[in-house]
Amino acid sequence: MQKDKHPDYHAVVFRDRAAGYAFLTRSTATSEQTIAWDDGETYPVVDVEISSESHPFYTGKARTVDSEGRVARFERRYGGEGKGAETQS
Repeated sequence: MQKDKHPDYHAVVFRDRAAGYAFLTRSTATSEQTIAWDDGETYPVVDVEISSESHPFYTGKARTVDSEGRVARFERRYGGEGKGAETQS
């Protein structure tokens, strides 16, 4: 690597405030706040709103909100089992 061309890549703790979960990784992110980690070292800590521990897609709690019902809306528009099916034949 060329000197003074790349950002400082160091150990950082990311803390998910929604899930109360923290993990140690390497990043170029910086912070004034520090945290004492399990290994006895002190690392900068970056607070994040959401991570894989609290994101609905990764936790399996993702829901599709369908207030009207796609099948009912399709049947109403194009016929089907309802009253529209008899008039199209």
